[in-house]
Amino acid sequence: MSTQRQSLRQSCLLSLIAVSFSLASCTSNSKNSTNVFLTGAGATFPAPLYQGWFAMYNQQHPNVKINYQSNGSGTGISQFIQGTVDFAASDVAITEEQAAKVKRGAIALPMTAGAIVIAYNLPKVATSLKLPRAVYTDIFLGKIKTWNDPRIAKANPEVQLPDLPILVVHRSDGSGTTSVFTQHLNAISQEWKNKVGAGKAIAWPIGIGAKGNEGVTAHIQQFAGTIGYVEYSYAVQNNLSMAALENKAGRYIMPTIDSAAKTLEKIELPSQNLIAFITDPADPQSYPIVTYTWLLSYQKYQDPRKAQVIKNFVDWALTKGQKYSIELGYIPLPKEVVTKVKSASEKISE
Repeated sequence: MSTQRQSLRQSCLLSLIAVSFSLASCTSNSKNSTNVFLTGAGATFPAPLYQGWFAMYNQQHPNVKINYQSNGSGTGISQFIQGTVDFAASDVAITEEQAAKVKRGAIALPMTAGAIVIAYNLPKVATSLKLPRAVYTDIFLGKIKTWNDPRIAKANPEVQLPDLPILVVHRSDGSGTTSVFTQHLNAISQEWKNKVGAGKAIAWPIGIGAKGNEGVTAHIQQFAGTIGYVEYSYAVQNNLSMAALENKAGRYIMPTIDSAAKTLEKIELPSQNLIAFITDPADPQSYPIVTYTWLLSYQKYQDPRKAQVIKNFVDWALTKGQKYSIELGYIPLPKEVVTKVKSASEKISE
């Protein structure tokens, strides 16, 4: 399927989800005393999938309404620790230090996975650019400043590159996407590691900030010469140009569901906390920047109905919900991971 057709198909699906969400919201506004309302916040990375899941789940369970604010992993984790939400979502899960602050206990449940892509806006450049590891690192370091730089041109001899300034856009909010992206840059560049480092929020050497994957996507769409990092589904749904990145084996790999799944196969999730990352996969077929994204649940809920709804929803998302992952640009969980997540979710209690 071509990128254009895939984008159209996903856009149509998103429209249907939006309608479903609207209708489901009306249904759940009844005064039925059994209605259960959950609020969540966090990562923008899985937001399109989560919004779709919540709308579909509401259609099948009209007494359950789940409201999710995609305000970034950092904000979501803060609200989760403060207890102002019923669940959170994060692309970096939760640290032991953060989990220790959650009095009701914290459980990190990987729900899906996806690729982080380097997207750009270059008019009249129809083919996908190849970006060597050192080149895309130096772009985000501010060392490569124009699109016709000899190092970009060398990797793309068949492309007529414009004499246009490179405009870097990055996340302005605390972001798990940023953490995953900068962990990868840390792994492939000692200079990046020494000068900038990794984290949900860092001091960027160059560029302008935008909030959420949505904000970065909008900037790339609007301004010629822009480059930034976004989650794969945002790039596909908005028909952004994506670079083929050089992986550890020296191959240029386009971000696709298949190339990201190759990377996911190499991530070993420990049974204890289900949190693991791979910052620079060695497999020759692997796309280099892939991560799980986690739903953060409390271990204990004061309202037993909320505890049961969370458990029921997780089970639904791990089974029926997974089939929607590919449609929206995400990677379905491997069967062995589904088994581990189901077991972990059984620890949720009132």
